[in-house]
Amino acid sequence: MSSEPAVRRPGQLLVLSAPSGAGKTTLARRFLAAHEDAVFSVSATTRAPRGAERDGVDYHFVTPERFAELVAAGALAEWAEVFGRRYGTLRSTVEASLARGQVALFDIDVQGGEQVKAAFPREAATIFILPPDATELARRLRGRSTDSEEVIARRLEEAHAEVRRGLARYDYLVINDDLEAALARIEAIAASERARLAGGADPQSDAVARECRLGAVEVGAWKNF
Repeated sequence: MSSEPAVRRPGQLLVLSAPSGAGKTTLARRFLAAHEDAVFSVSATTRAPRGAERDGVDYHFVTPERFAELVAAGALAEWAEVFGRRYGTLRSTVEASLARGQVALFDIDVQGGEQVKAAFPREAATIFILPPDATELARRLRGRSTDSEEVIARRLEEAHAEVRRGLARYDYLVINDDLEAALARIEAIAASERARLAGGADPQSDAVARECRLGAVEVGAWKNF
């Protein structure tokens, strides 16, 4: 048996973004469950806890004043205001994950993803997730049976801006036409990017990642959305 210490794999930031109804959160949970070195990037927020949410687990709950201090100090890797509440990622959390050689998984919007990419251009890979077409997106939103038609219409309108921005600025596109296939594509992208960070290559994963690269992948029904 070799006495040489195991080489730690490089830390990685994996950003998943999508309009509501694309299946992003389900894919993020499945990825986390399958990778023991993957951790969810816990955001800071000014909103109050809901239900059984726990501080430091679901979110870092802070006051608006404290959040403003974090912004002023440059302590956030990304942040945004949504419906009057602020959300952001602590730079210290990101740096700690990288130092431990972990995969930090972000479930955030495109605006936040762009900020993470700007702050950590080498370590961050941005993946935009979409269903096969807009009709399927609307069907999934209605299938939740939790939102009114008014809310669904608003989410679809928001999706227009998110889709245009994601297709223009993200690294990869994954069409979630089948959950297992979409998860496999995300895992291949992660493996390819991590091999790059380690100064090597993973030919099988690299081939899949190239197919998902925006600019190479066919955006199909979303081209004129």
